[in-house]
Amino acid sequence: MPAPARRKDEVIQIRATAEAKAILNRAAALRGQKLSEFMLESARCRAEETILDQRMFFLDDDAHARLLALLDSPPKPSSEVRARFKRKPPWES
Repeated sequence: MPAPARRKDEVIQIRATAEAKAILNRAAALRGQKLSEFMLESARCRAEETILDQRMFFLDDDAHARLLALLDSPPKPSSEVRARFKRKPPWES
């Protein structure tokens, strides 16, 4: 049995420039969504990313010292990595 649909009681108001609205409308149309659906989905995804990006690490003294040692002396890049950095990006070709 599917979960019951939640009522949408809350209102979010926002003002935008004509340019911003045009871009949002275009993106929503490309997705086949209404503007409000697109904006809410996009904002919610960004909010979730922001929340998940706030990470805290709790380490004991020994683990903390090992982490600092790794950060202070990262491994040298391999020849493959160096070669990738020297390639032209696809948009410059």
